[in-house]
Order: sequence, then C-alpha cells, then structure tokens
Amino acid sequence: MSAQVDTVLCPPWPRSEVWLPERTLSVRHAQPRTADLPLAIFIHGLGGSSLNFTDLMGTLQGDVDGFAVDLGGFGWSPPPRDGDMTPAGHARSVAEFIEWLDRGPAHVFGNSLGGAIAVQLAARRPDLVRSLTLVSPALPTLSVGKGNIHLPVVAIPGIGEKLTRKFLQQQTPAQRVQGSMDLCYADPSRVPTQRYHEALADAEARADLPYAVDTFLSALRGLMRTFIDRSAQRPWKLAQDVTAPTLAIYGRKDELIDSSAAHKITKYFPNAEVLLLADSGHVAQMEHPHEVATAWRRFIAGADTSPSRTQPGD
Repeated sequence: MSAQVDTVLCPPWPRSEVWLPERTLSVRHAQPRTADLPLAIFIHGLGGSSLNFTDLMGTLQGDVDGFAVDLGGFGWSPPPRDGDMTPAGHARSVAEFIEWLDRGPAHVFGNSLGGAIAVQLAARRPDLVRSLTLVSPALPTLSVGKGNIHLPVVAIPGIGEKLTRKFLQQQTPAQRVQGSMDLCYADPSRVPTQRYHEALADAEARADLPYAVDTFLSALRGLMRTFIDRSAQRPWKLAQDVTAPTLAIYGRKDELIDSSAAHKITKYFPNAEVLLLADSGHVAQMEHPHEVATAWRRFIAGADTSPSRTQPGD
C-alpha cells in the first residue's frame, strides 16, 4: 500500500449507538471546537460507512457540529426493522435521527448513494434540511461510468447473490479495501497509510456479518429502481422541490458517476452551485477534503442567513 504522506492524522471519530423507534443507528460525532455551531449530517455511499467522512468532519470541526451515520445494514448499523433499503427508506432513518437530536435543521452532506438519500430527505422533509452538499450524487443519468457497468447484472435477483458471495470468497478484506480505493480515488497513492489500515481493520471486523450481502444488494436494487422511476417521486422531479441551497461536487476522473451529469444540477435544483474537480475521483470528501470544505464555506456557509434554531430553555 503506497501513500502520498505518512503523517499522523486524527483517528476515527468516537462511535455510539442511537436507538430509534424503527432502527438502531451507529453514529460518529466530531466534537465541535466551539459551542452553538450548526448541525451537520454526513451520509456515506453504497458499501461505505461513516469512516468515509473522517477527514472532512475534522476540516469542518470549527464550522459545524458534525455527525456521520452508518446507514442501516452498513458500517455498524444493523438492517432497519422495516426492511426498507431504498433511498427513501434511508432518508426516513436520517430524518428520525435529526428529530432525535432535536437540533435541526441540518447541513446535509451526501456522497454517491448518500447524495441520492439527501435529495429524498430535502424534498420530503424540508424542515429538517438547512443545505445540501452532494458529492458525486447517484442520480439518474443516461451515461454509465465504466466502474458501474457490472451493476445491472449484480442487481438481478439470484444472480447478484451468487456473484457477490463468489466475489467475497475469492477476495480477502485487504484486496477488497484496496480495490475500492483504486476504483474511488483518481490517484490511490493519495490514501494515507493510516486511513488504509483503519479501513482494513473495519473490513476485517465486519467480514462475518450475516446480513452484509443482502443489505448491499437490497440497497443497490432500491437505488437502481429510482433510475427507471417515471412517477412524480422520481429523483429529478423531487430535486425541483428542494428549496435548500445546494452545492454539487463532481470529479472529472470519477469512474462511477459520469461528471457530465453536473449540467443537470442547476437545471433541476432551484438554488444550486456546481463544482467540478479536475483531479478527483468518486470520493472527493476523502481525496480532497480541504477543497470540499472550502467550497462549502464559500457557497453554503458564506450565503447562509438562516438563524440557528433556538435551543430548549433559551
């Protein structure tokens, strides 16, 4: 494993479990540097976890009070009790968590599947969303990234289960982690050695979870159904209902989400800015956390005139 810089970084943020009526969520909290900072929620992508936002949360520690969730069935969160692994179902889980915190509305950050979930949340529960920052959001497009060309086959019931289990049997956790980084980064050598070993330790610890294959495939199938949805609930139609300021960040070297989809953002979102990073892959928040934070401060925090919600007892 190569790395650009072998500096000592902050460890993963402390993890705790939150028991909600319909689900249990594993959550990581970056303790804010000062009091009364606005709430921020970070939502990972398909197959990811709250670890995907460690560096961005650290970079924004003086700007927001940040919580990264493990979506149901991913990271250390068990599958939701209602079994709904669609983007809309995951959006309900994030909404429940924000309501449980009683601190909303929140600045919401979402990567890939997390971006699709964030759009569902903002359209359906605008009272809970202060802004959206979408990093390579998995929204419907006619083009397919070369890293995604196999997903329609994997999504076929029966075939997907066989292919995924065969893949897991043939690949060690180290091979899977390295493969994911090779796919998601424009330059995998930028992955710090510390972050690689943290991801590997997490993958090894979760290797025997009995529901991992089923939840991954259920979430994939739920996401892909949104790509063929023609109802009033289709993602780009919901985007037109999003009133929150929106920042969309794409990487030109993204092999999973075609960055040409960026042109649709300002067409459908009423209040949106778009940033295209020339030297970024699918996970700009991991590969270029400072650039993402700078863009958020400029386009979202710099234009934010929403007052923070008064806390109980104030």
